[in-house]
Amino acid sequence: MDARQYAPATLRNREPILKILSEVLPTNSNVLEIASGTGEHAIFFASELKSCRWIPSDVNSLATDSIVAWKNACPVDNLELPLLIDVTQKNWQQQVKNHAINAIVNINMIHIAPWQACLGLIEGVGQILPNDGILYLYGPYKRDGEHTAPSNVSFDRSLRDRNPLWGVRDLEEVVETATTHNLKLQQVISMPANNLSVIFSR
Repeated sequence: MDARQYAPATLRNREPILKILSEVLPTNSNVLEIASGTGEHAIFFASELKSCRWIPSDVNSLATDSIVAWKNACPVDNLELPLLIDVTQKNWQQQVKNHAINAIVNINMIHIAPWQACLGLIEGVGQILPNDGILYLYGPYKRDGEHTAPSNVSFDRSLRDRNPLWGVRDLEEVVETATTHNLKLQQVISMPANNLSVIFSR
């Protein structure tokens, strides 16, 4: 049985995200993707960013199975097998200590996870990245406590209805958390569908 899963949003956002990644990722990066989901992004970005080694991961074994299935169906030499990583677990970063990671990508996770996941992600990133390493975040955010579009108000409400621990986060709170772990905000870029690309460096 084909274990590949599909996320319609991937086809809509992968080209705009690729444009930003191609500009901000260091050449010859070892890129750890946290919360890779279906694996469609991993396949696409690895095939387009051939100088990078792409290391996908997810907390869900169904997702890692999907990533493996996509890798088998669409072989890409610079795409690694997925890691099973839960950023809410203490010292999760030990799982990648032998990979010499110099960039970390996280797409559409922070709002579909407890705040603890954001805290765990950033704490681990602060320990993994070398000087000048890059953290790339993508998704919807509030600015100064306010939603940036009416559609995000509805989206935030639907997330919290599904799980009270989820929700669109305040960008300033994310940035403040990152600062405490020696990550410096470099750019905030407006993206389609009222999302943001947020780039930090170590």
